[in-house]
Amino acid sequence: MASSSEPRWQLTSDLDAFRSRAQEFLHSAPAPHTALLSVTETLRTRGLHVYGDGVPLFGIRADGDGTVRGAFVWTPPHLLALSPLPDEAAADELAAVLADAGHELPGVGAESATAAAFAGAWQRRTGATATVSFHERLYRLGSLTPPEPLPEGGARVATGADRALLERWHAEFKEAIGEQAAMASGEWADARIAYGGVTLWETPDGTPVAMAGNTRQVAGQVRVAPVYTPADLRGRGYAGAVTVAVSRAALEAGADEVLLFTDLDNPTSNGLYQRIGYRPVRDFEMYAFETCEG
Repeated sequence: MASSSEPRWQLTSDLDAFRSRAQEFLHSAPAPHTALLSVTETLRTRGLHVYGDGVPLFGIRADGDGTVRGAFVWTPPHLLALSPLPDEAAADELAAVLADAGHELPGVGAESATAAAFAGAWQRRTGATATVSFHERLYRLGSLTPPEPLPEGGARVATGADRALLERWHAEFKEAIGEQAAMASGEWADARIAYGGVTLWETPDGTPVAMAGNTRQVAGQVRVAPVYTPADLRGRGYAGAVTVAVSRAALEAGADEVLLFTDLDNPTSNGLYQRIGYRPVRDFEMYAFETCEG
């Protein structure tokens, strides 16, 4: 990752080298970089192939003095995760570097302006079509406001005894939102159990009825994800209760920022999170790329 006199993208497959160069940049704005922070931390703690068999690729865009102005993480076969970029030129340059190297991207996920800029650049460079596949809004917790009344029961951190339940609920959650799972549900359950990364809401008789996950704390931020209640148990306040519980736990553990993403096409969840104290930060979009044949 040598610097040059002009801003340019520098690529590597070395996670440690990437983290060393990108850390100051990513930590300077933890909220918009939350996805990159959590993915790189998971790769560090669970191994480079936790998201699949493909070899991860990392990149930074640095000024001539070495100051980092952009970064990405790509864990094939998933979307390229891209930080906010300073201008369209940075997006066009990255598209050129990746296309010229022969990489075939399935898509990109980033804040809206950056995602649109890169998707347009990728179309121009490769002839692929780019379609928005998912609209998200990033929220940051302000003043936590528990809903009243809370449903009966209480929260507890999931343990190894809950593995089968977590695996099943994770798979159901991904199917419900129509999104490809970043990692296999069993691996996800193991990774979260390892650091207490899932909170369950239980009824008074000890029956789990909802879950809320949380990422590891990195750069002072924790992201709540996912929040799931089985379809036949919805509308009873369980999602709000478990989200409050996991959010409060993150604050008590010393998090400076508690974040979450919501599907912009789901007004119910957006309304719920705002009622309990989450405030909009910015919008993100995912684009799917499809190569035109012939």
